[in-house]
Amino acid sequence: MLLYRSLLFNLLYYLNLLVLLLFAVPSIFMPRRAPLAMARVWGRSTLWLLRIVCQIRVEWRGLDKIPPGGVLIAAKHHSTWETFALVTVLTDPTFVIKRELMWIPFFGWCAWRAGMIPVDRGAGKAALNDMTKHAIAAVRQGRQIVIFPEGTRRAAGAPPRYKIGVAHLYAACGVPCVPIALNSGLVWPRRRLIRPPGTVVVEVLDPVPPGRDRDVFAGLERDLEAATARLIDEGLSERDRQAAS
Repeated sequence: MLLYRSLLFNLLYYLNLLVLLLFAVPSIFMPRRAPLAMARVWGRSTLWLLRIVCQIRVEWRGLDKIPPGGVLIAAKHHSTWETFALVTVLTDPTFVIKRELMWIPFFGWCAWRAGMIPVDRGAGKAALNDMTKHAIAAVRQGRQIVIFPEGTRRAAGAPPRYKIGVAHLYAACGVPCVPIALNSGLVWPRRRLIRPPGTVVVEVLDPVPPGRDRDVFAGLERDLEAATARLIDEGLSERDRQAAS
């Protein structure tokens, strides 16, 4: 049954994405709020499909901790899940994404119009400087910059590999940094089609005020990893209870 539900979800997920991308084409010629609105439709419809087809729900904790206006959000990145789910709860987000995603027809065009921040991973310092320039412009517009500190997806429970990008943006942008822990990798495993039932818990941690030195900011990794490990344990305990019932 799990396999059948997972296959059905994946079929509906890609069909839904294709249809929404086609409807989103006119938004390329509109203000950036238009493609962002389509991204929210994608996020909300996918969360609905997960709940109905796969019995996967989401619990949001601490959303009130996100300050208004320009802010840097450092989120764990287990899977595709957070790329569409976080859009549904943020007012004006822009994601730091790898440049190759901007080359995808329709999707990349919408990402460009929505003001996403592309990064050329092979460009070294030039990529860091370009990312910083776009990020500073975004916070001046009052946007939330979402960056995945490890730079790519990491399986739930995998050893962390934090990059310098998040610390660099924190120092350059002069805004609070909000860590977000989650356990999405338990229900949306990296590079797997299976979608086990469960609850994705997303927890917003206390913001790091702007202007702290690098030593203080280094605590972000420690706190984010500890919170993520706790949420993973919660998810595994829930799975054990479901298996026993």
